[in-house]
Amino acid sequence: MSAPAPHAGGPARAGVLGHPIAHSLSPVLHRAAYASLGLTDWRYTSHDVTEDGLAGFVAGCGPEWAGLSLTMPLKRTVLGLLDAVEPLAEAVGAVNTLLFSAGGLKVGANTDVYGIATAVRLAGADSGSSRPTGVIVGGGATAASAVAALGELGITRPAVLVRSKGRAGAVIRAANSMGVEPELVSLDSPRAGALVRSADVVVSTIPGGASDRLVPLVEGVRLGHGQVLLDVVYEGWPTAFPLAWRGAGGTAVPGSDMLLHQAVEQVRLMTGRSPAVEPMRTALDLALAGG
Repeated sequence: MSAPAPHAGGPARAGVLGHPIAHSLSPVLHRAAYASLGLTDWRYTSHDVTEDGLAGFVAGCGPEWAGLSLTMPLKRTVLGLLDAVEPLAEAVGAVNTLLFSAGGLKVGANTDVYGIATAVRLAGADSGSSRPTGVIVGGGATAASAVAALGELGITRPAVLVRSKGRAGAVIRAANSMGVEPELVSLDSPRAGALVRSADVVVSTIPGGASDRLVPLVEGVRLGHGQVLLDVVYEGWPTAFPLAWRGAGGTAVPGSDMLLHQAVEQVRLMTGRSPAVEPMRTALDLALAGG
């Protein structure tokens, strides 16, 4: 999707909305991007906004606003406020980027899919089999984005490990919209371990503590370096599962990589310019280290 770039040559605003929002690292990433691009008159701020307050906030955004980053649960709430939704965001059923076009239209996009696909690709996951296999752990909104991302990497029949198949509606809807055929498998199934151990790509979308139960699945086995685990957790990382994955010989990357690359794409969409990745990564690493 091409960026509206409505504020070239003039001051502009952008921000991140959510509830709670104090933990968000989006300001760190976007401000680093603006600095590297020389956009000294751009501002990026965070705003604690609930679902009930979203419509009012969006309505109050004047012509100086270029776009908004949205966290859950606003990624779905915003759908009813938009004039247009780009196809990928519509398929996934989640908008994490609201763009204000030069004509005043509100356009929804999803950069989470780009973030996941890029993080996995840069870890070397697309350099192996011509028919790669994948596993997604979890069945929520992030798992739906993971289905789309793996589809872009050529993994069109991923296994989706869930505690309850009845809660995987978002994944099924996303898959149906994109021609992906996921197989739902119980986390407690004897097949879960074999699927994880043989996968070229595993994306864990569950909290760090919850993923500890996956550790036994890779204990005592040998993984290939080209087998990639993306764990969407980034605070307190690495947790037990990615440590076990690395210990078995695989490659594990943190959710901060996904966060970084989705922000790179957000900046491009909002400003019309592609930021350098490394200044953003440096700022993110410093923030995660408590600097």
